[in-house]
Amino acid sequence: MTSPPREAKIIEWDDMDKRKFYGFGFSIMMGIRAGIYPTILVKTRLQVQKHDTFYKGTWDAFKKIIRYEGMRGLYRGFMVNAFTVFSGQCYITTYELTRTKLAHCSNFTRSFVAGGAASLIAQSITVPCDVVSQLLMMQGQTGDGRVIAGVSPVKKTFGVIQTIWVQEGVPGFYRGYLASLLTFIPNSALWWPFYHFYWQQLVSIAPSGVPFIALQAVAGPAAGMTSATLTNPMDIIRTRLQVTGGSTIIQTFVQLLKEEGLKGLTKGLTARYLSTIPTSFMLTVSYEFIKRVSLKSHLLQEREW
Repeated sequence: MTSPPREAKIIEWDDMDKRKFYGFGFSIMMGIRAGIYPTILVKTRLQVQKHDTFYKGTWDAFKKIIRYEGMRGLYRGFMVNAFTVFSGQCYITTYELTRTKLAHCSNFTRSFVAGGAASLIAQSITVPCDVVSQLLMMQGQTGDGRVIAGVSPVKKTFGVIQTIWVQEGVPGFYRGYLASLLTFIPNSALWWPFYHFYWQQLVSIAPSGVPFIALQAVAGPAAGMTSATLTNPMDIIRTRLQVTGGSTIIQTFVQLLKEEGLKGLTKGLTARYLSTIPTSFMLTVSYEFIKRVSLKSHLLQEREW
């Protein structure tokens, strides 16, 4: 006698104890941010440099940063960037609440709309942190004092903040804001439906003994690579606008194509994969783990791990 098919049932917002959810979530997400930050720094430097002026690729960038700047060089701007953990909590709260409000819609619609809405809220907090941390990331990149044109060799976080404030005021902290929305809203809106799709497909073909958490650990990175590939061109434009202060999205895009052709649209994609794959893996496993341990007591025995 065959056993009934397994059901990939999503743990929803109303199923969880919120105190446990936020308590576990903050500490785990801070650890993840520290783990993947070096790949974000490398991606930023690769996307900002024109042609291969100093770094010849992802691994070359890692080697040169460590050689000239030491391991500390991989964490330039980390303390500012760490504030994005707060925006992450805002992100997931918005995502879950939006899913709840759209309970009458299909799972695809709920995931797509909620993912986009969550990113809109989170980016309003994240962009100023990104602008400051990305400028800090660019400091000391060649080990001999040279920097990419347009990036001032400021030495401290407060120096960066003061420079932006004096030169541009509040708008300076929102460089590339529109480009960020055009990058991360689609990325987030695509990631969640792809994640649920891949997970459901894996559940349908995997042996019954394989834990759900293992299948989700595969679905997360697969969704991350899919959405990263589709949104990488806009991510390059966003990064250049935020770091070099370019004028408009269209002009930056035209300049990129003029200087480097279609190949330029893939700049930093390998580094982005190196960031996206472990990030998606850790976030997916951590998020699903947090949701399970945060389940209300009467639901603990009803959900499969």
